[in-house]
Amino acid sequence: MASSSALALGTAGRDTASVKSRGPIITMKGIKGVAARVIPPLVVLAVFMLLWEMLCSSPTAGLPPPSRVVTEAWDVIAHPFYDNGGTDKGLFWHLAASLQRVALGFSLAVIAGVMLGTLVGQSEWAMRGLDPIFQVLRTIPPLAWLPLSLAAFRDGQPSAIFVIFITSIWPIIINTAVGIRNIPQDYRNVSAVIRLNPIEFFWKIMLPSAAPYIFTGLRIGVGLSWLAIVAAEMLIGGVGIGFFIWDAWNSSHISEIIVALVYVGLIGFVLDRLVAGVGSLVTRGTSAA
Repeated sequence: MASSSALALGTAGRDTASVKSRGPIITMKGIKGVAARVIPPLVVLAVFMLLWEMLCSSPTAGLPPPSRVVTEAWDVIAHPFYDNGGTDKGLFWHLAASLQRVALGFSLAVIAGVMLGTLVGQSEWAMRGLDPIFQVLRTIPPLAWLPLSLAAFRDGQPSAIFVIFITSIWPIIINTAVGIRNIPQDYRNVSAVIRLNPIEFFWKIMLPSAAPYIFTGLRIGVGLSWLAIVAAEMLIGGVGIGFFIWDAWNSSHISEIIVALVYVGLIGFVLDRLVAGVGSLVTRGTSAA
């Protein structure tokens, strides 16, 4: 009986020590860390909104103050899911159409960009032949490609996807090539010793080593994709956030334009965070988030 009591006391002591070692889930240090990240942006946003309200409250101001934006665009804010057919849709459907185009164009750019970047980074001849061409093509503004894509595809949807593709592929190619060229020589020596074939070398050595560079290119590329689709949709029409902004301008609904721009900025931030988060997981924290 005494041994059982001692065993129970020992177990209880270990459990208490385990709880103490784990500590509380929410700590003052953690709260301070969250506050340090959240409070400064909120303060800056509050100051910006106050200045905006003060500067645009005059009757002669060209832009509406925040209070008037909310009042005039309340239907757009409160009812994002309505669908009356055609282009008369809520903001949700316009944003969804734009995101779908970005997903298609950016996915194609990722596949082609990583392959071409690997080729340029691995082959000296490919770098000398292709790099000057890439450097010239990447300086062409995104919308300059739109007339050519419309002439080639004769339809707005594939033309917009092509503009996204051609806009976002260049940082992916360049960063992938840099990552491949910076693979340590020791890794190459080990792959030669264990006799990895080209496919095994690509999957086991190249991609893991170049992943931080690749994801840097992906973050730049997804931002450029979102910029390109908004501009392209202003010209091709149809359902999309770019068309919504242009249609609101033609109807002199400035408050609706401002609301749409807030959504565009927030979604662009979320897309960047998503790619950064995936990159941090894949590279185990070596990719900047």
